[in-house]
Amino acid sequence: MSVEFIGFIGNHNASEIIAPQGPVIDRDFIRASAAIHEAGGFDRVLLAFHSSTPDSLFVGQYVAGLTRRLKLMLAHRPGFTAPTLAARQLATLDHLTDGRVAVHIITGGNDRELEQDGDWLTKDERYARTSEYLDVIRREWSGESFDYHGAYYRVRGARADVRPQGPEGVPIYFGGSSPAAIAVAGQHAEVYALWGETYAQVSETIAQVRAEAAKHGRNPRFSLSLRPILAETEDAAWAKAARILEQAKALRAAGGGQKLVNTLNAGQPQNEGSRRLLAAAAQGARLDKRLWTELAQLTGANGNSTSLVGTPDQVAEAMLDYYRLGVSTFLIRGFDPLPDALQYGRELIPRVRALVAAEASHHSHAAE
Repeated sequence: MSVEFIGFIGNHNASEIIAPQGPVIDRDFIRASAAIHEAGGFDRVLLAFHSSTPDSLFVGQYVAGLTRRLKLMLAHRPGFTAPTLAARQLATLDHLTDGRVAVHIITGGNDRELEQDGDWLTKDERYARTSEYLDVIRREWSGESFDYHGAYYRVRGARADVRPQGPEGVPIYFGGSSPAAIAVAGQHAEVYALWGETYAQVSETIAQVRAEAAKHGRNPRFSLSLRPILAETEDAAWAKAARILEQAKALRAAGGGQKLVNTLNAGQPQNEGSRRLLAAAAQGARLDKRLWTELAQLTGANGNSTSLVGTPDQVAEAMLDYYRLGVSTFLIRGFDPLPDALQYGRELIPRVRALVAAEASHHSHAAE
């Protein structure tokens, strides 16, 4: 099982420790980030979606024009674009980028945020709509004329002239941890995405998704999102984590920084993924070998906010542990976006690839 690395390109330089400044769409920052990720050996980059942010499809087009090898993972929320149109948009970009497009389906777990875009469905209704949405997209990608009659979408005589280059269509990554989300993931996801949870939590979720997928004769891959913190020694890495926490606290106290905490719904977050991270944080600040949870606790875990902390070798070994549990994709991004992505490309990605290759070689020899 090969390993895939996904980075993150924001629209401007900002994080839990960096106050946003400059234009909302900072082309100089995007260009620098695209160059660093492509040179650093990342396979893909995520372009995120939120109800108030620039459109990921157009930012992805811009990144594709700046790069030659780097692939895209476009966060996409069902319900605001007709699925037939979304299918053609993704297929068009797939052709224009020589097959470098994937889509990350984010149904949305926060009612208040969805209401900003005029969506008043309940969470379970949104996941039911997502399932129909993906049904229609896959039918549109088939190239055949079709009708569709669902609770949320009705289509008559639909047919697309443009289809993705690959026979399976554009790869579908999928996020969501509620029972409704896992049921839809089992039916549709090529890659199911988790945030950085404990070994036990990851094992549990992988088993649940595999059981759902088996009902449809499918076998998805799994992605894990982390915020690695690296230094030359373990003590230096934990000191760096402590500085990041203090910087995040200071910036929040000053009213700045990236608003990852769920300010739209005070108290316990609605989405199950955040609840799972907070449940992990309740077990302690340091879990398993080197999973760090204090930033997740601080921000309400409304986002990818847990870290692996240590030397590059130590963090790579912890990532290999997750690989052994069934994770083959790692989405990694730092608290200082550009320097951290540069460091990951130089010091972390090659180490993880080497460990995975050695693991595969060992299993191959053992099977002979």
